Amino acid sequence: MIYPIVVYGAQVLREKAQPIAPDYPEVKKLIEDMFLTLDEAEGVGLAAPQIGKSIRLFIVDCTPWGEEHPELADFRRAFINPEIYEMSEETKLYEEGCLSLPGLHESVRRSLAIRMRYLDEDFQPHDEEFVGLPAWVIQHEYDHLEGTVFTDRLSPLRRNLIKSKLLNLAKGRYRCTYKTK
Repeated sequence: MIYPIVVYGAQVLREKAQPIAPDYPEVKKLIEDMFLTLDEAEGVGLAAPQIGKSIRLFIVDCTPWGEEHPELADFRRAFINPEIYEMSEETKLYEEGCLSLPGLHESVRRSLAIRMRYLDEDFQPHDEEFVGLPAWVIQHEYDHLEGTVFTDRLSPLRRNLIKSKLLNLAKGRYRCTYKTK
């Protein structure tokens, strides 16, 4: 099932998502459907709040960058109840977009490397370091679980400059090629 993607202005994007337990109903099917939704929207990451579910789950698919970065050719993962507990002091500006903010792209400063604990789709624990593009996408999706969107990370001046674009999104004035709600 392909889910419609929740657009900026929806309350679920501002809520801190709740942890999920191994008995969460059909979590593997949900993850599969999230990947279908992500593929349809041609994105690289999708958090459960973006499909209206306030739970601590997101997926990342870095395979579109696989040709340019061979180490990412099979980087397609689900992250359940993630916890970023370490971030490098070294940062970089990345041009970001978001499926929940269609048509909006801004440069956001993020850590180049992170350490994170999480559960996979089988609820097996992992503790890993992520560097470069995966770290960037993971931080963006992790923010969604905290009720943060990437525009919150912009300077007050830059946020003020895009205020009318954000208002238009919240009022439903946007165009995109995937299903939204």
